[in-house]
Amino acid sequence: MASEGSQQIRELLAIKAIAEALNKGTEMTCMLHEVLEKLLDAIDLKTGWIFLIDDKGKYELAASYELPEGLSKDNKEPMCVGECWCVNQYNDGRLKKASNIFGCKRLEDAVKFNWGDTNNISHHATVPIMAGDEKFGLLNVASPNKKEFTEKELALLESVSFQIGTAIKRLKLSEQEQAMSVVAERNRLARDLHDSVNQLLFSLMLTVRGTKEMTDDPEIKQMLEYMQELSQEALQEMRALIWQLRPQGLENGLVSALLNYGKVLNLQVEADVKGTKELPNDMEECIWRIGQEALNNCKKYASSKNVYINIEKFEDKVLIIIKDNGIGFDYEVAKQLPSLGLSSMKERVASLSGTLEIKSSIGAGTTIHVEIPFKGESLK
Repeated sequence: MASEGSQQIRELLAIKAIAEALNKGTEMTCMLHEVLEKLLDAIDLKTGWIFLIDDKGKYELAASYELPEGLSKDNKEPMCVGECWCVNQYNDGRLKKASNIFGCKRLEDAVKFNWGDTNNISHHATVPIMAGDEKFGLLNVASPNKKEFTEKELALLESVSFQIGTAIKRLKLSEQEQAMSVVAERNRLARDLHDSVNQLLFSLMLTVRGTKEMTDDPEIKQMLEYMQELSQEALQEMRALIWQLRPQGLENGLVSALLNYGKVLNLQVEADVKGTKELPNDMEECIWRIGQEALNNCKKYASSKNVYINIEKFEDKVLIIIKDNGIGFDYEVAKQLPSLGLSSMKERVASLSGTLEIKSSIGAGTTIHVEIPFKGESLK
């Protein structure tokens, strides 16, 4: 009885420690690793892992602890590719509570294909990670020679999985709030620039124009004309900057935003966009910024006013092609990207696990080809 009481106290202390880790956690991966380690220590299990699963059923290994050799080879590749029974049951709706799994396909494959020692682990318990009706993934735990989990153990695992689900939802809501704050700050800065600097530049341009009419001195006229050109150019740059901060027309879709931005830059933009109304906000924002930077580059370097943009959403990806018939540049894949703008585009695409290719040569224009996997709402 004393031993059982001690174990109960240990489990309660572990639940308290897990709750504290989840409440203070601000980075998903570190938080899940810490919680998994505390949980396994509390219930004397050897190994565990957490899959996060998106709305399309695609999973990713978000955390793991003490995986056997057979599952950790090649940078944990057996845990990152292929199908397994628990993920399949989660995706088809059969897995709704903590359950014993009678065997693990990944562990069976490790034995079958001689991937390495499994430490006598053949079975695991699996628990859906949820917050209310919203699902986020799976918590799996196992130990050598353990083929069944008690109802008490499953209840504890289910309790922890609900805590994890609530913490994940909190992080997602926090990220959404931060994103909204960034948008609000951009809008505020855009308004300030429009109401102050933009109006001052416009007044300066009008003043110079009026002053030019008040003199007959050719040298002064020439200087005033130069000042007028500079102020007009600065005004155009300021309007473009305001557009970058707050793209007017994006609420009406990417086509409207890109065409309007092309007008600001005095470019002739032909856009063919299909299916983008279904895109998550972060992906739409990324595509808008890519198109914006491409149009900026065309304005500055291509010596051409004609730009063609094709954006199309397929079942599993979004394809973006941006092409101009300008002067082009000498580009080699192995070399560093020639401008900060292109580097920024590549970073934006990489943040969504996409790829960016550039084809350009002197006199042959430039084509930018982007592919971004479409996975629905992001888990990150």
